Amino acid sequence: MTVVKFALVGCGSIAPTHVRALGQLSDRAELIYCVDIVPARATALAAKFGIQAKTYGEVLADPTVHAVIVCTPSGLHAEVGVPALLAGKHVLVEKPMDVSLEACDLLLDAQRASGRKLGVVFQNRFDDAAQLVRNSLLEGDLGQLILADCRIPWFRTQAYYDSGDWRGTWSLDGGGCLMNQGIHTIDLMRWSCGPVRSVYAQARTAAHRRIEVEDLICATLVFENDSLGTVVAATSLYPGFPARLALHGTTGSAVLEGGKLATLAVVGRGVIRGESPSAHALQLAIGGTQTATIAVEEAPTRYADPADVWGEGHRRLLLDFIEAIEKGRQPLVDGVEGRNAVALVRAIYQAAATGDVIDL
Repeated sequence: MTVVKFALVGCGSIAPTHVRALGQLSDRAELIYCVDIVPARATALAAKFGIQAKTYGEVLADPTVHAVIVCTPSGLHAEVGVPALLAGKHVLVEKPMDVSLEACDLLLDAQRASGRKLGVVFQNRFDDAAQLVRNSLLEGDLGQLILADCRIPWFRTQAYYDSGDWRGTWSLDGGGCLMNQGIHTIDLMRWSCGPVRSVYAQARTAAHRRIEVEDLICATLVFENDSLGTVVAATSLYPGFPARLALHGTTGSAVLEGGKLATLAVVGRGVIRGESPSAHALQLAIGGTQTATIAVEEAPTRYADPADVWGEGHRRLLLDFIEAIEKGRQPLVDGVEGRNAVALVRAIYQAAATGDVIDL
């Protein structure tokens, strides 16, 4: 088994998460280079983690680099990823895939032309609770889906937006609270519930200055299966609260909150509440007749600050990406899935801008 050698492009706030996640996969992967448009940032990351700072041209020309992780501002993902694919590198881009469908299509075209792997970082799909909730829906435990309720009531300070001239811009951030923060939960909703038929939305810049984009947005959705959806996303709701995805069906409901299982209830089979239910509790909830109750963990304060808290999900996603390279299959979150999330966000933005119901 060949160790997959990575280079990381973009040494900002999410970069250490990838470095640490790859470090936990040292028998399968090795990060050898980092790159940044600000050389001092690459040098600092390289010194901290014992890797080498390089230019992007050097990375593309080096045949020992198998894969590139793109952690640049969102609006530069295709600009960085397309040359890497065409140079024969596999490419993993942070969310969102890019900020426009045209840019996403450039990445997909390059992936097809090169025959390399293209993945997008939606690490929340790899959470145990997210997979449990999705499987409960797909296996029919919840009956027919009637409502998906998606909420990202987060908070970001003005200093957060002022910290980088790309933040809060349409060209490089691609949008505000929905494209940047909310797209993870949007992806989980679409992954679980299927394609969306139409959307209607309203958006505001409610609490921040010097940004072009929304910090509050509300949308209603109709899925292809005729179920309804609601979306609320914000970076203006002090002090910030956990993201929540609730799936309601004709025979049960499942709720994720803060990446943990908050509730799983099936008619005639019981209810569980808690962030890490035991196997016995799950047996009661899905296969038994009693009710199991587990205390819900207090919501941590991390929802008010983009801290480095996503390591395990990134590790699992990176492992899946490595195995996709080794086995010649598609990653769980490939370029098509990444584009689907961007398409839904763009449709919601179009609905908010025009006041129309937008068909996808």
